[in-house]
Amino acid sequence: MSGNESETKLVNFAMANATRRKITNFLANGDRSTEEIGGIVGKAMLDFHLKILQQASLIELEEETVKLSEYGRNFLKSKKEKVAEEIVDFSQAKPVEIAEVRQLLPCIADSSKFRVIANMAPPPGGILKVLEPLFPKGSYSDRTGGLITQKGEIITTIYGTGKVSIRMIKNESEAREVLESLRNIINEAIAKGVAPAPRKKVRVELMEIYKYLPQTNCGKCSEQSCYSFAIKLMAGEVTLDKCKLLKEPEYTGNQERLQVLTEYI
Repeated sequence: MSGNESETKLVNFAMANATRRKITNFLANGDRSTEEIGGIVGKAMLDFHLKILQQASLIELEEETVKLSEYGRNFLKSKKEKVAEEIVDFSQAKPVEIAEVRQLLPCIADSSKFRVIANMAPPPGGILKVLEPLFPKGSYSDRTGGLITQKGEIITTIYGTGKVSIRMIKNESEAREVLESLRNIINEAIAKGVAPAPRKKVRVELMEIYKYLPQTNCGKCSEQSCYSFAIKLMAGEVTLDKCKLLKEPEYTGNQERLQVLTEYI
């Protein structure tokens, strides 16, 4: 690939999906059959994912055999080098403190709970991506520059700017306990000076997405059904805002939960 803007967009789109990232990492160890790849990532939409990777020039397809292209191998190599740089930068990270709790507001998904906005200083910046493995249900988003974590019903997002958002909290006291726990986890890792080992990404299942959609099959999103919308949402072909019904008051809670889930895709 020449690296022009349109080609770069194709690659970014291809690698924005967890399943496609898993396929390329699997191929890094050698050529595979489509059956082998299906056994690892599942056969649902496998042809679609392979087509996207092929269009981005990351893989080559020869009958039932799939292999990384030369461009794909170089791309993965550059990503590994970038991760190595991040680990070096991590050793320079500074301990964080919770500067203030700025807002305590009713939670949209459950009016009996609260959402909290707080500040963390100094801003953690890019080290959040490296810290992702410390949280069992954690996922870093390059798009928002934030690390989203979930423990029970409590959903926390830490942004590189230092902003911390917590949802589904019982009261301010519980919010402060969560913030203190976050501070301790981050500072313990920084004190060690060694980035945590990477781990497998949290996998969001199709039916988990479908469960929180309206399931009315209204067609306002231009899809035949809510199920087909869920499939395209998982594949990155549509965005959540295309579902018009989610903007109505009765589905506000569903929308908030889906916003969290789509961060893991």
